[in-house]
This record gives sequence, C-alpha cells and structure tokens, in this order.
Amino acid sequence: MFRKGDRLEHRVVGGYARIKGYFEQVRAERGAGSVIALDNGDTLHGTYAAVHSKGEAFVEPLNALGLDAWTVHWDFVYGPEQLQRITGRLDYPLLACNCHRKSSDELPFAPWLLLERGGVKVGVIGIAAYIIDKTFPEHASEGLYFTLGRHELPRHIRHLREHEGAELIVVLSHLGFPQECKLASEVDGIDILLSGHTHNRMHQPVQVNGATIIQSGCHASFIGRLDVELAPGEKPRITHQLVTLEGDVPQDAQMQQMVDAIYAPHRAMLDEVVGEAAGDLNRYTTLESTMDNLLLDAIASAAGTELAFSNGWRYGAPVPAGAELTMNDLWNIIPTNPPVETNELTGAELRDMMEDNLEKTFSADAYQQMGGFVKRCRGVNIFFKIENAAGLRIQEFFVQGEPLRPDKTYLAAFVTAQGVPKKYGRNRRRVGIDAVEALRRHVQAHRPVRAPLRGTVVAV
Repeated sequence: MFRKGDRLEHRVVGGYARIKGYFEQVRAERGAGSVIALDNGDTLHGTYAAVHSKGEAFVEPLNALGLDAWTVHWDFVYGPEQLQRITGRLDYPLLACNCHRKSSDELPFAPWLLLERGGVKVGVIGIAAYIIDKTFPEHASEGLYFTLGRHELPRHIRHLREHEGAELIVVLSHLGFPQECKLASEVDGIDILLSGHTHNRMHQPVQVNGATIIQSGCHASFIGRLDVELAPGEKPRITHQLVTLEGDVPQDAQMQQMVDAIYAPHRAMLDEVVGEAAGDLNRYTTLESTMDNLLLDAIASAAGTELAFSNGWRYGAPVPAGAELTMNDLWNIIPTNPPVETNELTGAELRDMMEDNLEKTFSADAYQQMGGFVKRCRGVNIFFKIENAAGLRIQEFFVQGEPLRPDKTYLAAFVTAQGVPKKYGRNRRRVGIDAVEALRRHVQAHRPVRAPLRGTVVAV
C-alpha cells in the first residue's frame, strides 16, 4: 500500500525473488567483496507456510540470499530450541548481544561479527527485540531474558575497535525506531544503526550522536541501501536509498522456483476464494485499521458479543477494495490462528486496560513503548489526549454508545493475551473456533464484506 496525496494505491512489490535479484544486481555493480547483506528479523513468521513449518520451510531460500547476519523478533515465537535448530541450518549467524540465559547470563547467540569488505573491517553488533520475554507467550523465551542492549553495546564497540581493528561499527537492531534513536543518543561510537520493528519507510536517514539511522518498511517489500566511503582518519561518507522492490527490479528465477515449491503443497487451500472486500483492508494506521475491524467483527460474531479486542499488529499484506479474499489473505491477517475467547471485564478494568495500552504505545520514554499500534477495539468509542501522562489520557469512554460504567461487567471477545492481558477480567472461555475459521465464516456470510473505520479510538 502506498500513499499518493490524499488517496491510497496498491502495487505488487517485494518477495524473495526480487530480493535475490536486487542483491545480485548490487554485487555485480559493486563487487561481491564490497557488499554486506543483513536481515533485521520477523523473517520466519507472518505467512501460512512460515508458521505451518515453524520457520523451517524458508531455510533454503534464506541461504540462497547470501546474507551475512541477522537478528530477530517474531522468529522466537516457536521457542528457543526451534530457533536454535533453524540457526544451525543457516549459513550465517544470528546476532543478539542482549539475549541472556537466566541460569548463567551467558549469551546463546553471538553478540557481534567482524567482516572485511573492500579492505575495511566492519563490526556488526546485533540487538534482538527487547519485548520478546515481555509480550510473547512464556514458551517463546523459555530460559532466556532480554535487555535493551544499552549496557552491553559500549563494551562490544570498544572491543571491536580496540582489539579487532574495526573501522566501522554497524548496529543491527530490532528495538523500534523511537527506542533506537534514544539508544544512539546514549551510546557513543555507532556509525550506522539499522533499525527494525516499527516498519517505518524512511526515505532519508536521521543522524543521532554521529550514528546514521535508517529503517526500511516491512513485508520484504523494500531494501535499505547504504553506500559507504571510508577514508583513513575521516568520518564515513554515507548515502542512502530506500529501494522499492517492484517491476524494475529483476526476479531471480531459481529463487522463485524455491518459493513456489514451498507453497505447492498448500496452494489449493490458500487459493480458495472465500469472499470479496468492499473496501480497502490494511493495517497501516496507528489508532484503528480496516483489517483489524474485519477481524474484530469476525470474532465478535463467532463469540456472540458486541465488544471485541485484538492486538495492534503491524504485519499483514493489504487487500484492495473489490479484490477477492482468499484463504491466503485470511492467514496473512492472523497467521498464529489463535482460539477465539471471551472474558468478563468491569468498566474500570476496560479503562485501565486501555490506559495501559496507550502508555505502551505513546510513552514519553521510548524504552517503555512496547508492542505495536493501539489495541484494536470493537463496540467502544474512546477519546484521548496523546500528550497526557500515563493513566490520564482517556477523556471519554463509551460502550455501545453509552458512557462507560466502572462497576458494570462487560462481556468481550478477544484473541491472544495481547488482545486482553491475563491480569484483566475473569471467566476466560474458549468458544470452540479459531480466528481464521471465524474470518472465513464471516466473509462468506457477508459478500462483499465491509469493515470501515468507525472512530473507535480518537486522539483529541
């Protein structure tokens, strides 16, 4: 999805074949010995094939890209053992200086990698997502804990410069753009910071404390390219380009064959047409999104409730108005396919839950921002002040058009503990249907299906 003035347009971009084609184009242009290729994570998740295989289906195409290193976030969702198993099959290391074993504080993954390109020694330090052990199910980080990396980074930078002879320091981080700007302001010696997690499409880099920071969108649709010139005793001269992987980027035929082979066993199921979108379905808005309104309508229908909540996820390929909806589209909306559940919450709990979520989204301290966009809601109207202090943002709260009553109990449908955290409510109950099936039934019953923006959460 791309913005063009006051309207949206949709284009088919990205994919492994174009990533491979672009990498080979750059290697031919600059010489393979002068190119570093890095992956910032969320790589083994987000699609049916990735989740169905717990990431293993994509080992072969990832190795074919010729990457030098990566760091992670959603890739941990299958648990540390599975991630270690996949890492052992990859031809390049996972870097995470901020991932520690609870039992010993040891690092299960390498903190850094030293590369030499074009006669220049480059130190690459990895920082995995800080929130893995804070927002994922417990099994995802079993035996591990994650820090922000701000205390580990200085010693790794010193070691790389003083003992390994690194002339350029690159930090590959999945903390999020606000967090990484703060990190760069606190830690000296970073030349380049490759930012992840918040999926900003940055056409121009920013400079913080001598570090050049970029972020390059999501969905394998863009590549952030930095051309670096380094002369002895001088600061690096860096030029940046956000490359959109579309028609003018060649597709590698062998890579496309690999991807086709991954999807071949699932193609008939994924290509099944189950509905039609009356309007654009996307997730690229902070307070509310059409794609999540569709999901909320589906789970509310399945549970027989008016209220519904889900997490403000940032992934999910858009579907343009008028397009057919396939099972592949539904799996892209919620690839974890969690069970639909209900919960009873008091009005006071609803307010506390939303205040907590608004703080995690808009906290003045970037390190306290955790999760994705604002929690997605159905059946409520919330008016809030972004700039207010934690716990004091909500000005007005309505449930089905009536003022919220703190002592009243409300029944709500939800998916995942990110939708309704376990500390809120009581009588959590599974309704006997999973999210993708709820979506399928809903879009089949409403053709074309509509899920417009409703003003559920409004900044005033």
